[in-house]
Amino acid sequence: MNFLSKLILLPCAALLAGMVLAGCSSTDEPDLSDNPTSPTATATPANAGTSVNTGTPATAGAPVNTGASANTGAPTDDVDQEAAGAPRFAAGETVTVGTSTGSEEEQGPVAAGGQPYLIAEDGTITLPLIGKVQAAGKTPGELQDEITKLYVPSYFISLAVTVTAQYRVFYVGGEVIHPGPEVYTSATTVTKAIQAAGDFTQFSSHTVWLTRGADGTRVKVNVDKALRDPTQDPPVFPGDQIHVPRRYF
Repeated sequence: MNFLSKLILLPCAALLAGMVLAGCSSTDEPDLSDNPTSPTATATPANAGTSVNTGTPATAGAPVNTGASANTGAPTDDVDQEAAGAPRFAAGETVTVGTSTGSEEEQGPVAAGGQPYLIAEDGTITLPLIGKVQAAGKTPGELQDEITKLYVPSYFISLAVTVTAQYRVFYVGGEVIHPGPEVYTSATTVTKAIQAAGDFTQFSSHTVWLTRGADGTRVKVNVDKALRDPTQDPPVFPGDQIHVPRRYF
């Protein structure tokens, strides 16, 4: 090989050796590109779709306070039950009425401790300032509300009124072991009233009469049916009378 050929091959060999060495020293770094998005921004996290605070409450759609309370504003059954089943005053009964303004300087129209009033034959009681008030046919709560409305605000800005019943009885007569008045302590019915009077005698009829003290209405009651079916057992109120007739053989 002449000298000129050696001069040509030597640079080529050097170039080839450089290319081999460059290939051996290359790294795994990604090629640069014109995409401005960082690779980490597009990477999927280990727990995809889950974050510490998503901005949504733990119980979506169920707030802690929904605005509904135990008392929704709808009237309870207490008022209806009183109107339907509570004893009503009748003429001849005595009621106790008390009033209080809440101030020692200004007294109410009636002593706060209560004062008895007899219900007249026309069914009224007479109170200071307002005169006659219908009491017969009303429950204690209804009479209390009526008196309050008559006093407030015409005579008093604020007034607490209490109405209570005194000694109250109903009557069971005829063929029972212990005829006579029975103290009314709580809601009762015809069959219970007869049992309170000692029950039937051996001569009693099991068809009895209930007379309402409020208006004199008479109700015929078959006690045997009433014992089997509570809906056939009418309530008894103070002033009512139950008559158990004698059975004829």
